[in-house]
Amino acid sequence: MILAILQARLSSSRLPGKVLMPLLGEPMLLRQIERLQKVRHIDRLLVATSSEMADDAIASLCEQHAVDCFRGNLQDVLDRFYQAAASYHPDHVVRLTADCPLADPGLIDQVIEYYLAGGYDYASNAIQPTFPDGLDVEICRFACLEQAWREAELPSQREHVTPFIHQQPERFNLGHFFNREDLSHLRWTVDEPRDFELVSQIYAALYPAHPDFSTPDILQLLAERPELANWNTQHQRNEGYLKSVAADAQQSSNPAS
Repeated sequence: MILAILQARLSSSRLPGKVLMPLLGEPMLLRQIERLQKVRHIDRLLVATSSEMADDAIASLCEQHAVDCFRGNLQDVLDRFYQAAASYHPDHVVRLTADCPLADPGLIDQVIEYYLAGGYDYASNAIQPTFPDGLDVEICRFACLEQAWREAELPSQREHVTPFIHQQPERFNLGHFFNREDLSHLRWTVDEPRDFELVSQIYAALYPAHPDFSTPDILQLLAERPELANWNTQHQRNEGYLKSVAADAQQSSNPAS
């Protein structure tokens, strides 16, 4: 069984409430779920949010649209992710985040196929990025996720779920899925107001005529409207993860007594 877990919360520090901001009249989270439900190799899709009152709205949205939802620890995302997966007893777990409303079902299927064919413990298209930021896919064996949950201690490993695995190539068999062209300079994730403005313009231009629009469709749009390609590229990729790495250093310099 392949279980996909979509991490979602409302307490974003840079753009609070972003996952429920409206894209063409529907919450951004729902637009992403609509795309993810088209992935062929996923057996089940689950939203994992926190047990905080602030995230009641996410749980309510999932209930309204018959989407499975698990609620757990806000800060220890690895624990939330593991506990969410454990109740389904999957063989493999796909990790997705709710700041990626342009997620590409075809690409997710390709990464899953690559992972299964290679017999990897973990595979991703984002650790050595060649795809636009916002098309990130990770998949790992549930047994490896359980090892991370039991052993990971650093803040970055608890908040971002998979670093414990992909930072140990001597221990885990890692696969890296590459694009034919390096498009990692493009930013399609939503962490800042300008990110959301860009995604809104993409949806407005493509969704009404073609709800299943794909990555090539977006690239064609950006070629026709080049001002959009650099709309939000002033932000650094993986800013949240870099903050957690800084917290690792602080923990190392201030060990518990």
